[in-house]
Order: sequence, then C-alpha cells, then structure tokens
Amino acid sequence: MATFYDTIEPQLLRFIERQQMFFVGTAAADGRVNVSPKGLDTFRVLGPNRVAWLNGTGSGNETAAHTAIDPRITVMFCAFEGKPWILRLYGRARMVQPGDPDWEELTGLFPPLLGARQVYDIEVDECQTSCGFGVPLYEHVGQRDLMHSWADRRGPDGLARYQREKNARSIDGFDAHLPESLLEA
Repeated sequence: MATFYDTIEPQLLRFIERQQMFFVGTAAADGRVNVSPKGLDTFRVLGPNRVAWLNGTGSGNETAAHTAIDPRITVMFCAFEGKPWILRLYGRARMVQPGDPDWEELTGLFPPLLGARQVYDIEVDECQTSCGFGVPLYEHVGQRDLMHSWADRRGPDGLARYQREKNARSIDGFDAHLPESLLEA
C-alpha cells in the first residue's frame, strides 16, 4: 500500500543514499513522456523538500525541453537489493545551466563531471513509497566510466558542438533552452 509524506523523512533519506541509480520522468502537454535512468554521484538531498540532480550531456535533452514548458518532475528510486521498496519524489524543477548565477554553487555539491550541462533544483511537493515486489533483484557491480571518457575524448569544444547539434531540441521538436553562450559559439 502506498504511503505519502509531505517531506523527505529520515528513512527516505537513508534509502536514497543507498541507491546507485534513479529514474527521472517529465512530460509536456503534448508529445512523448520521457523517463531516463540516471547514475553516478549526481543526486543530493538539500533539505526536507529540496533535492538537486546534476545532468550530464546525453543523446537527448528531453528533461530540459519538458521542464521549460512544464516544470513538473518525478524522481523514482527503487530497491534492487534488500527490502522491496519504491520511492517517488514529486515536484517542480528549476533548470540551472552554465552561466546562471547559482551554477557554481550547485555544481560544487557534486564531483566534477565533464559535460555537465544542467543542475535541476527540485522543490519536492510530495513523497510516495510503495512496494517493489515486482522489481527484480540485481547486484551492483559498479558505475560505468563511459560518460567521463566519452566527454574527455571530445574536449570542451567537441562537447559544445555536440550539445548544439544533438541537444538543442527535444525529440518532439521542443526548444531545450541551451545557454546563450553555447549557442553563440
């Protein structure tokens, strides 16, 4: 049975801290719903109703496009080991990009990530736990280092070019609101 919380309670925080991956869901009124798996050391709980997620360069930029239209976001964690539990954080995301006044402050919460393109500062409205009886058991072997090596091979100029070519619009054609400094390059 689902249980709802107004804040990220201590037991929810402990659960989040143990997870090696999470999923982010966003949608605009039209077009596709996007759900993306995330890993690495890119998630922080900043308070009882605030979290942040550092987003690296990827093959698309759906979250940026969707949250620019409608800031609703769901972050889901599920246990792949131990107690079968699912936790969803429902909230509203504010996108912070390079050049924004709080970019340095927010990215400073995370280990350096070459290719970091946004931090999502999320105001959590509600938390929900539910059973994860249908979630299979998996053993965590480690985080992949491919994002770091992929970005390193491209270098800053190659990353900027990739973002302009591949991340400026969503798959549904919505503007992903890349920073002006990136578009002017």
